[in-house]
Amino acid sequence: MSLLQFLRGVWTLVLAPPLTFIVSALSLLDLMWFRKSEIKAQVFPRYWGRTLCRLAGVRVQVTGMEQLDPNQTYIFAGNHCSQYDIFAFQGYFPHDFRWIAKKELFRIPLFGQAMHRVGYIPIDRSHGRQALKSLDEAAKRIASGSSVLIFPEGTRSDDGMLHEFKTGAVMLAIKAGVPIVPLGFNGSYEVLAKGTFLPRSGEITIRVGPPLATGHYKSVDKQALAGELHAAVEKLLEERYLPR
Repeated sequence: MSLLQFLRGVWTLVLAPPLTFIVSALSLLDLMWFRKSEIKAQVFPRYWGRTLCRLAGVRVQVTGMEQLDPNQTYIFAGNHCSQYDIFAFQGYFPHDFRWIAKKELFRIPLFGQAMHRVGYIPIDRSHGRQALKSLDEAAKRIASGSSVLIFPEGTRSDDGMLHEFKTGAVMLAIKAGVPIVPLGFNGSYEVLAKGTFLPRSGEITIRVGPPLATGHYKSVDKQALAGELHAAVEKLLEERYLPR
């Protein structure tokens, strides 16, 4: 890493927390006192994502949007190997969507309040009745018109390769009954791999695949849908990210 890149990475790391605080505060102010619109308030997290990309020198390209209906509700699902998957998608993906986040994040002062106000959906990632209840509630929110992004691998990839999909994510799609859109995140692993702290400049390409219908699937078919989705995501990834 060059000295310039090192300094740029440090600068991004230092500015990320105060930027997150400022964006959260502005979102709350806008929702509580000014425009009071959940959709219009998305401009603040979008600015947050774009700024974190630009600070690190990351360029983002989205391809395949012509396959989507801008008025349709979707579940977007892709590979996950970097925090910059989140920043890139938040900053540059043009379809209106909300995040699904673990319920613990909603307890963080200011940040959690902002997440709740802009329509993000909490989910219980433990096991048992509460987890099933939160899954049902999330599915209802999606079915009522909230598109979301999920990462079916469950966590970031350690090596950048695509790994097996967990069925919890596809169960959400089956319960909500909306189309699921495969995504391929290419380039984010090189920008910020899991276990590293300083981002590198580079280019992230988000490839959008054809939506997969879920209306004919039932809960017992979750493995089949997970396999179909995994194969669709594979087609959107460069060869270096494919399992060998």
